[in-house]
Amino acid sequence: MASFMENGRLRGILTTASYEARAYGIKTAMSLREAKELCPELIIKAPNMSLYQELSHKLHSFLSLKIPLIEQASIDEFYGDLSGWVQDKDVVSFINQLRHEIKKELQLPVSIGAAPTRYIAKLATTYAKPFGCKVIYADEFDDFVNPLKVECFAGIGKSMRKKLHSAQIHTLGALRERKGTLYSWGPYAKELYKRVNGESDAPIQTEHKRKSIGISRTFDPVFDRDEIKRRIYILARHLCYAIYKLNVIPTTFHLSIHYEMQQKEHTNISKAEIFTEKKFNALCLELFIQTDKHPRLHIIRLSISCSHFTNHSKRELSLLGFHEDIPLHSLTQSTQQLRERYGLDILKYAREL
Repeated sequence: MASFMENGRLRGILTTASYEARAYGIKTAMSLREAKELCPELIIKAPNMSLYQELSHKLHSFLSLKIPLIEQASIDEFYGDLSGWVQDKDVVSFINQLRHEIKKELQLPVSIGAAPTRYIAKLATTYAKPFGCKVIYADEFDDFVNPLKVECFAGIGKSMRKKLHSAQIHTLGALRERKGTLYSWGPYAKELYKRVNGESDAPIQTEHKRKSIGISRTFDPVFDRDEIKRRIYILARHLCYAIYKLNVIPTTFHLSIHYEMQQKEHTNISKAEIFTEKKFNALCLELFIQTDKHPRLHIIRLSISCSHFTNHSKRELSLLGFHEDIPLHSLTQSTQQLRERYGLDILKYAREL
């Protein structure tokens, strides 16, 4: 669980929660204030990212010795391809032995799910926790998937859940019976149907490429929009620095605002142009102005993220303003070099102060 002190007060959100805490209704990404209200005796611990990274690297190395093809999807999530390596009848004993070996060698309790596709395997892993394993064979598919609520499936968020519920689709079994409805909702819903139905899968990628990057901050309620804009410029500077470190050009930009009274708004925009700090700052400000639909409410959280990097999406950059952007790009590169040498705060915009 992550937290920090701000003006003598405990601020932040939960990055994860123990099973004991979850019994009180405490969830990942919940604010510390909400969590404390649900469980006043809650024990909060600061994260140790260096340790997590070290253990993640060790786990990846260990799994690579046991399974030929391993993909790391996140710091604590891995996918492996057992086809041609382990016979179907031996999968249960293989993953059961594997989790015990990991516990012995790395002192890490892990849960493992196995299924014909990665999406169903991820679902199975949820029901293997804590420290268990679960295998879904083809003849068990319907009995396992159909009774589950739609929100149990990765990729069905709050908005899609509401849309499904409005169509009287509450379980994954009901979703599988409404192929025409899902297909009529567009490409994302069509792909979602295929994943739930076990028709869609993705090959293991042994080299994982980062597809997005973002930054967010939670703070005491702020009403002053000029102060909010100042904080946006600060977030933009930090995010710009990280983007240049990755050496990518993002083409999709997202900004979200969390207000008091549990109100939220977000906006996306796509621009295939040369990335510069000056243009990025202006874009973030533009996104905030578009997104701030509740100007009378205090703001408690800001998030900015960038995705669809050109070297991943294969998008071509627009030639409009290309020559004007070159000097700004060179300036941003020079600024980046100074910040890498002397620190991120060595150069700031006056509007940040």
